[in-house]
Amino acid sequence: MTLIATSGDRGIVTLTLDSPANRNALSAALVGELRDALADCAADDTVRAVVLTHTGSTFCAGADLTAPPDPEAFVGLMREIVALPKPVVARVTGHVRAGGLGLLAACDIAVAGEASSFALTESRLGLAPAVISLTLLPRVDRTAANRYYLTGERFDAAEAARIGLVTVAAEDVEKGLAPVLDGLRRASPQGLAASKELVTATVLRSFDQYAEDLIARSAALFASDEAREGMTAFLERRDPAWVR
Repeated sequence: MTLIATSGDRGIVTLTLDSPANRNALSAALVGELRDALADCAADDTVRAVVLTHTGSTFCAGADLTAPPDPEAFVGLMREIVALPKPVVARVTGHVRAGGLGLLAACDIAVAGEASSFALTESRLGLAPAVISLTLLPRVDRTAANRYYLTGERFDAAEAARIGLVTVAAEDVEKGLAPVLDGLRRASPQGLAASKELVTATVLRSFDQYAEDLIARSAALFASDEAREGMTAFLERRDPAWVR
């Protein structure tokens, strides 16, 4: 079963997360397929840019708790999006949760529709947005990060644009995307690669400096008693023991 659908139009390749049964959760299989698809785009000189989108009502629900990827593989995926010498544009018309926000923030540009919603739910599971901080914290307003990291509250596309998580909150996603894709098609491949390298340099340095520590921190949290209770409660659709 293929979890990533691929299509192309005038130099723009669209990669579609196509695992609606688990709300496009980050399983080991989906992460592996997406990394392979991005590598193909990087090697194809006819590809000018990549659009990352989704089927169903959820862009990405975060880690698949039943078949999670190796943390190093997920960090590798985020780094590959940031380092890809071609722009990656997220097209979001649904919900984004937890690790899905890290995937979204790795993209260079993001356009989100009115039906989109966002939440960093890790703290409610006994976890923390550890490895996804590599892409989120350089992008998101620090005051907003303080709030949403700690509370796990849901917020909408307009708020996501206000805090810097998405580039455009659009009533009509296709109209919001149109000028972006037109601009990318008009830019030269060399100009795009060189310009992207400038704006991603600091983020890539943070991967080199902090990724190993954050992977270890994430693994320790996942192995903890509190996280086991939090994830069990989530799967059983009940409040965890610490809720008062």
